[in-house]
Amino acid sequence: MKVLLVEDDASLREGMGELVSELADVQAVGTIDEALRALETGRFELVMTDLRIAGGHNDGRGILEAARRRLHPVVVVSAAGPDEVAEALHPLEPDGVLIKPFQVDDIMGLVERFLELKRQALAASEAPLPDGAADWTDLAPGARTATSLTEAPRTWVRLTSEADFQWRRPACAEGLLLLEGSVELDGERYAAPCYLFLAVGASPRVKTRTGAVAVCVPLRG
Repeated sequence: MKVLLVEDDASLREGMGELVSELADVQAVGTIDEALRALETGRFELVMTDLRIAGGHNDGRGILEAARRRLHPVVVVSAAGPDEVAEALHPLEPDGVLIKPFQVDDIMGLVERFLELKRQALAASEAPLPDGAADWTDLAPGARTATSLTEAPRTWVRLTSEADFQWRRPACAEGLLLLEGSVELDGERYAAPCYLFLAVGASPRVKTRTGAVAVCVPLRG
């Protein structure tokens, strides 16, 4: 699993990178341009970005916007309070906020929360629901869904070729693991296998020419 860390303070970047590297592979960068290039070429289970980054007028907001377009979860790190962070990013909302100064347990727990989401999606994919199960229902023309209300809830989605519909708005953020086929979400194409993150309130336009199978797991905590 990979984490993109964006922090312009070299010593803090190194320290945070060493901590997070205990849980995942870390790509640490210090500028907005480096972060945007990384988001264009790589996929990450989590993007952690400082709110204020030297050398660019968009600061962390531009990284949040770019990461959200690519369906990555985003944690914003800031010395400002939660209200100031919310005001600076409005109307966007990050998927988590880490306030400086923070404790080791704070950053490790936050990173682990998002890594565990993907692990749960991978675990769910190992025990798929049968296509003929009685609890499959129509989500939209060409799209069927079934939810397993186990200790770890998960929702399966099967799409036929040429399905075209608006994704339902999730009540909470969720990880989506694309297992078969390919889809376009708001015009961006993704091919299996691929892990994506849908933030609270996300409602992308979904299209597929090949058909697709995916499993969704809600973010806990």
